[in-house]
Amino acid sequence: MTDKEMAKLNPGSVYKNPRDILTDETITKSQKIDILERWAYDERELSVAEEENMLSADDQQNNNILDEIYKCLLELGIDETKLPHPPTKQG
Repeated sequence: MTDKEMAKLNPGSVYKNPRDILTDETITKSQKIDILERWAYDERELSVAEEENMLSADDQQNNNILDEIYKCLLELGIDETKLPHPPTKQG
């Protein structure tokens, strides 16, 4: 499996932080957006699991990563109104 394929499945295993995706010149803008959106989804899922006491709570770190992901998406030109604001954390 290539890093690009792994990044689409588990972005945190390929990139240390969301900003690393922006500086990766080996992937397209569209791929960057897809990977960041996947990472955001994963972080929301972790947050739900933590709230249900399925994982140890580290909400502050989770929120910081999610905020950074959203900032990166905005830098890539995503319209702020298109950022995920789901009725639930899962989307």
